[in-house]
Amino acid sequence: MEFSAVNTMWVLVGAALVFFMQAGFAMVETGFTRAKNAGNIIMKNLMDFAIGTPLYWLVGFGLMFGGTGALVGGLDPLVLGDYSAVLPDGVPLPAFLIFQTVFCATAATIVSGAMAERTKFLSYCIYSAIISLVVYPISGHWIWGGGWLAQMGFHDFAGSTAVHMVGGMAALVGAKILGPRIGKYDKNGKPKAILGHSLTLGALGVFILWFCWFGFNGCSTVSMTGAETIYSAGNIFVTTNLAAATATVATMIITWVRYGKPDISMTLNGSLAGLVAITAGCDAVDPIGAFFIGLIASFVVVFGIEFVDHVLKIDDPVGAIGVHGLCGATGTMLTGLFAKYLVDEAGNPLGLFYGGGWKFFGTEVLGVVVVAAYVIIVMTVVFLAIKHTIGLRASAEEEIRGLDATEHGISSSYADFMPSTASTVMAETPLEETGTVPVETAVPVEGTIPESGDTGAGKKLTKIDIVANAAKFEELKNAMAAIGVTGMTVTNVLGCGIQKGSAGYYRGVAVEPHLLPKMQVEIVVAKVPVRTVIDTAKKVLYTGHVGDGKIFVYDVENVVKIRTGEEGYDALQDETETE
Repeated sequence: MEFSAVNTMWVLVGAALVFFMQAGFAMVETGFTRAKNAGNIIMKNLMDFAIGTPLYWLVGFGLMFGGTGALVGGLDPLVLGDYSAVLPDGVPLPAFLIFQTVFCATAATIVSGAMAERTKFLSYCIYSAIISLVVYPISGHWIWGGGWLAQMGFHDFAGSTAVHMVGGMAALVGAKILGPRIGKYDKNGKPKAILGHSLTLGALGVFILWFCWFGFNGCSTVSMTGAETIYSAGNIFVTTNLAAATATVATMIITWVRYGKPDISMTLNGSLAGLVAITAGCDAVDPIGAFFIGLIASFVVVFGIEFVDHVLKIDDPVGAIGVHGLCGATGTMLTGLFAKYLVDEAGNPLGLFYGGGWKFFGTEVLGVVVVAAYVIIVMTVVFLAIKHTIGLRASAEEEIRGLDATEHGISSSYADFMPSTASTVMAETPLEETGTVPVETAVPVEGTIPESGDTGAGKKLTKIDIVANAAKFEELKNAMAAIGVTGMTVTNVLGCGIQKGSAGYYRGVAVEPHLLPKMQVEIVVAKVPVRTVIDTAKKVLYTGHVGDGKIFVYDVENVVKIRTGEEGYDALQDETETE
């Protein structure tokens, strides 16, 4: 075979982009789950690729491409056979091998998100290995390796079914057998929202995936020579992007109407839904078809995720079942309707909406049903075998503490970035110098604690606690400085009063309106009149709406300044002040 530098480079660029999708999946799954499991999720996404690569090289590639049998290719450890019959024009075997390897890893990593936050790490490694070893390669042979579906004319250009639905159906089975996270459903079976810890990471992951999808779909032409192929590659980029954008906008509108606000995480899922749905027919449809595929995918992902959550009672933290399983199946079947550029021997379009008849559409539906049934049956056996041997699910204690700590021995992936539980803010006051008082004077607390609230110069010590909206902090801080308050302790807290929290939705599930983020400002005064502090705070914090906050006033017995040993009134004064 004479190799083509252009074709080989195109395939290798595609392989690199699809590999980078692992980073996208890792960010989406991490962001949509809780911080206490972030390290565990990163580790799983890393091991998907690391474990899957040698296994696909040893067994999977041969099962997928090592023969023309209807059900399975062949057994070819180390990929030593002759694959010239299946290699793209001008592309050497190593380039084709790595291109197929990254697709295999993508199918395996989809399962991670649906089973996040409660799966044993060892069990995860085992079932991920099985997906890469046999599950994906066998169904992949049916579709791409010359198997029975390929022989029937089944079309899945870049993997809506072969990659995404396989991963989505495996996720469906695994999440069902695994059971929901602790606290996901109440005693009546009503779902409760468990918020992800970082929409920023989730959004970053979606943008990475969208970018890499141009390689996932576009480079699946495995060639960039010939006018027809070059035109097709450009069309694939257009249809891929258009379907994703349409699904994103439509999902935003749907959630806006249903929940009263545009749901951020569900809209991010909508972007992926459009990408997954267009993947099967990105080469076969025109922009009009891509628009409608993206539009339909938006409805499938929103109502599909709600169905999985509310009706099936399956806990899928990231929406992998709806995005990959349901939209992968839908996009493949829609190819049977919108395929304009796939033609029969007479040159007539195969798509039903273009006069192609029901045969091609029926083949697409059959392929979806059979592959879904195959994955569900095989993965049910795999998950049940793991469950009844080494165990599939982490213990309740491990789940509550977080898998980062229990599975990997780290307190948190964000240990160095954890915010302090409280911080002291000196309002417009420079830090006091240290070392100006002898240790023997500064360290001991001399004298006894007075029994009354009047200390020092006979001034009463009063503590004022202000609980209010965090957005008002800067204004409050400046107002306190203006009346002479020189120090305060500020804590970010959660709470509610008459307001009872604000109702909202997260991924279609009502968020329990009990706790709202607030700030708690603690001030101790002696010189500044208490009434002045209260009146100033009220003036700054007042909006007239429920939830403005409350002010609590307490008597303070004594205050001790640790550095100097001063007590009472004197301990609260700035050294530069004169009485």
